[in-house]
Parts: sequence; C-alpha cells; structure tokens
Amino acid sequence: MGIINVTPDSFSDGGLYADTQAAIAHGLKLVEEGADILDIGGESTRPGATPVALEQELQRVLPVIKGLSQHIAIPISIDSYKPQVMRAALAAGASIVNDVRALQEPGAIDVVAESDAGVCLMHAQGTPQNMQDNPQYDDVVSEVAAFLRARAQALLDAGVSKDRICIDPGFGFGKRSCHNIALLKQLPRLCGLGYPVLAGLSRKSVLGQIAGGEVENRLAASIAAAMIAAMKGAAIIRVHDVKATADALKVVQAMDMNLENRQ
Repeated sequence: MGIINVTPDSFSDGGLYADTQAAIAHGLKLVEEGADILDIGGESTRPGATPVALEQELQRVLPVIKGLSQHIAIPISIDSYKPQVMRAALAAGASIVNDVRALQEPGAIDVVAESDAGVCLMHAQGTPQNMQDNPQYDDVVSEVAAFLRARAQALLDAGVSKDRICIDPGFGFGKRSCHNIALLKQLPRLCGLGYPVLAGLSRKSVLGQIAGGEVENRLAASIAAAMIAAMKGAAIIRVHDVKATADALKVVQAMDMNLENRQ
C-alpha cells in the first residue's frame, strides 16, 4: 500500500504532494514501483496535528481520487475518519475505507455497510492532539486485539461480510516504543483474529528511537520493520518507499520464508 499524503503537514512528506497534479503524478509513480493499493489522505494524523475542516479535506482528496481512478486499475483507499469524506471518496472512485478511528464516528459504519467497499479498522488510543502524551496499557497486545475484535464484530452485525474487513494495530497511534515493539513481536496474535492485518511502520518515530536518524533517514529501518511484519503474517504493508520495500519483499519471498506470495 503506497501512501499519498495530500497535506501540507504530514510528519514525513507534508507539502510534497499537497498539489493535486503532484499527488496524481506521485500515485502513478508508486504504481510503476509496485504498489498494489494507493492510500490517499487529506488530513494529517501525526502527533499534535491540527484537525482539518470537512470541505478542505474534500477539496484535497477528491480531485486526486478522480484523477488517479481514470488511469490505474489497482484499488484506491481513502484514509479518513469522516463519514462524509468516505462517502464522497467512494463515489469518486475509491474502493477501500482506511479509518484510524475504526468507524467510531456516527454514521461511519453506515457508509461502509451501504457500499461494497473494503475497510481497514485501526486501533488508536486518544486523538492526534493527545495520543502521545502518556499512553498506558496493562497488556497492549490483548487490549488492541480486544478492540479490533469488537470493531470488526460491529461491522459484521451491520451486515458487512468478513472478507471485506482488515485490521491495523495502529503503530505509533497512542503507543510508546515498548508498545510498538510488543505489537510487532506478537503480530501473529492479531493475525489469529481471522482478518488480514495491515502494518504501517514506515518512517515512524519508533524506528528513529531504535536506529536514530531524522524521518528522512529511516529508509533502512522502515524496510527492516516491513519485512519483520510480513514474516510475522501481515497481509498489507503500508509504506512511503514502495520500490525499495517491494524489492526487499521479493528477496524475502524468494527465500521461501512462509509468506505465501503475500505482497
């Protein structure tokens, strides 16, 4: 899953693709590099990010989705927690909803249930404004698993078929380094819930805390984390650096490390 941040303030590439044409060109490049899904977001969810008004988010993402959907065959995902953005994005050509709030906003489940879209449910403790203040867990893996199981069940109860659902532990969203590391080490427990797992560790601060380096110098650490996630069962790897990650994954797959040709 290749990331396209149509924002001026995303933690890694804020402003690089805020222009519609730049975002579309970047998306086409990611497809050439091997992306299987493009994930488009118009509101930064980095720690401390300022919320974006509905109309502004729509103005950012809809032209990009419409532009890309005319030229690519792979699925487009809308990265938003707002039901109005989800609905408009699906009408514009997106086919997956990727929600950091796991469809907890009023009306969000209805949008998915009334469509045939896929959906990714992510765990987060708190909001971008406060999630890294002092996150606490008694057992992070058990608590994240319980939350994701409950949110998936809410979708099943609304009539959404199981094969449309994937889950995301939310690395970096209300988690300290020890929590992120525990979730990665025990990722098979989340895979055991019976849903495909998405892992998004690309360029995140936990990698800087482990390996050092500013966000622009975390490529090697990001690839290492992505390969660990894949080997532990993640079905989708959400990344900024598509070609480098895809190349590394091909090598891992060639070594027959039980990935069953997952991308």
